Amino acid sequence: MRLKFQSPTGMHDILEDDYGYYEKINTVVENIAGSYSFKRIETPILEQRELFSKGIGLSTDIVKKEIFTLRTKGGNYLALRPEGTAPIVRAYIEHGMKNLPKPVKLWHSGPYFRHEKPQSGRFRQFWQFGLEILGEESSAIDAEIVQIAYSIFKDLKIKNIGIEVNSIGASCCRPYYKKLLVSYLRSRAGNLCVNCKRKVKENPLRILDCKQEKCQKISSEAPQTIDHLCSDCRKHFKEFLEFLDELELPYNLNPHLVRGLDYYTRTVFEFFVQEKKKDSSELTTIALAGGGRYDDLVKLLGGKPTPAVGIAGGIDRIILLMKERALKPAQKPKPKVFLAQLGNLAKRKTLKLAEEFRKAKIPFYSSLGRDSLSVQLNIANKIGVQYSLIFGQKEALANSIIIREMKTGKQQEVDLVKVVNEIKKKIKK
Repeated sequence: MRLKFQSPTGMHDILEDDYGYYEKINTVVENIAGSYSFKRIETPILEQRELFSKGIGLSTDIVKKEIFTLRTKGGNYLALRPEGTAPIVRAYIEHGMKNLPKPVKLWHSGPYFRHEKPQSGRFRQFWQFGLEILGEESSAIDAEIVQIAYSIFKDLKIKNIGIEVNSIGASCCRPYYKKLLVSYLRSRAGNLCVNCKRKVKENPLRILDCKQEKCQKISSEAPQTIDHLCSDCRKHFKEFLEFLDELELPYNLNPHLVRGLDYYTRTVFEFFVQEKKKDSSELTTIALAGGGRYDDLVKLLGGKPTPAVGIAGGIDRIILLMKERALKPAQKPKPKVFLAQLGNLAKRKTLKLAEEFRKAKIPFYSSLGRDSLSVQLNIANKIGVQYSLIFGQKEALANSIIIREMKTGKQQEVDLVKVVNEIKKKIKK
């Protein structure tokens, strides 16, 4: 029977079995970001639509095809955020963060939205973590954020991580490179896919990232960005590579690497792993995180010129990889004690006793709606607790309680005021 209500296409519930993965990833990101003095920031899920059309670029697929837009009763257009950097920059400008000591280091984690075809590891509501550093133009900052991201994957026990890097130049040299690229692509436009034919005029750099085989062949022979950098961009990229060498990070220079958002300048990078396809010996590349410099974005959105660099990691894809590699999620402490009760007086006292166990940080389980002792002990067996505390009418009147060892069935009666300490002693053995 088809259910009347289901989660929307491309969106899914996060149930208990998966939530441990989200918690583990966010805990690792928080701990490492905190070590580098990053501060947590969260922006609204809804922003003005123009923030993304102006910041990401009108010609990008995200703005043209994938953005979820709504119109308010007042006639304003809002959008569900499709990415995290433009909202962070908006907040940076709005809250006067330019006056803070530089660099300003921020990290964030949450849901984002794009209307694209759902597939493995890619959803219409997806989750990302991100790190942003604003106010420094040194290539050492680019290397630092790559190092932080690498440390995150290392702490998550994800092995065989690869890093691809490139420089796409800036406003000083990219216009000339674009002219060369467009000239090259126009002579071969007849062999491009339909989307790339459109991009020749609108966004030629994105053709270099097309996954269609015929477009990849054309891209492989296209002029390379790093051959047409100005002296400042070349120096910046050379220093960046020297820092990566010093850190001994496993990077590879990919002269055709670009990013899908117009705000990127100079350094761009991606983290990936290669996995065998199911029922095949072929390798497939899974991108886990990506980022780069966006030195012009703060000015573009109304602030003072501010150099910046950032990275975002796809939590859903990371979880999929962790499952495939049998990496364990965060483990919640299992209940040590089951609070079984019979009668209203025992129920009332059990409510108070539960709070005492909470304060003592002893995980417990109870089923206050049940009156049958056998049903309650059956639940205790199923969840695997070590001890059940049996609190009947007689014990409630006498202010005592029975401790039952679940494995052996051995029981002892103790004073109610002493039960928490007794359990502490038993679970420490």
